[in-house]
Amino acid sequence: MDQQRLDGIQACVFDAYGTLFDFNSAALAAGDELGDDAQRLSDLWRQKQLQYTWLRGLGGRHADFWQVTGEALDFALSTLKIDRPALRARLMDLYLHLATYPEVPETLRRLHAAGMKLAILSNGTPAMLAAVVGSNGLERVLDAVLSVEEVGVFKPHPAVYRLASERLQIAPATICFLSSNAWDAYSAKASGLRALWCNRFGQAPERIPETPDGEIKNLSELPELLFPPA
Repeated sequence: MDQQRLDGIQACVFDAYGTLFDFNSAALAAGDELGDDAQRLSDLWRQKQLQYTWLRGLGGRHADFWQVTGEALDFALSTLKIDRPALRARLMDLYLHLATYPEVPETLRRLHAAGMKLAILSNGTPAMLAAVVGSNGLERVLDAVLSVEEVGVFKPHPAVYRLASERLQIAPATICFLSSNAWDAYSAKASGLRALWCNRFGQAPERIPETPDGEIKNLSELPELLFPPA
């Protein structure tokens, strides 16, 4: 995808997990207990977490993201034959305090200082998002933190992406949505938002509707795509 400047953007709306916050950081922080299983557990946990959101959405059996995250962790722990309730509790608490990716704080600061509206749009519950935003001190630069709990269905349902324009009260075409989850960026574009795929993990393009407006390797590239050269 070409990395062309996006004109007319009034707000940047970010996915949370995998885009701003490093979902691997929970398991890695418990590496003293998990040892060589840390990365494998993190991978299984994330895989099942997303699968369960999709299955619940398709089946009309919504449960909030905290429950889904716990159920996905239970699957991962069971698969690895780890039966330690205290470790499970530790990992769930760590998920409330995930680290940001390295470039995130400075990128958000630059965008905020330039007058860009900033928001999160996430599967996370309001309580989960408040915890992780607060633990990283990002509440000062965010204009809104939007949870799918407002509509009762997970991404990629179009109702989720409509939340951004409805709550920020601006047209979808003036919003740049960013996600490191390709399916999320593609689905946001299909729902009428402008979208950039933050391809942190060097993944191949998806074969789903519709193609994002561009692709970046990390969020540090974002300001140059939104503002004219000085």
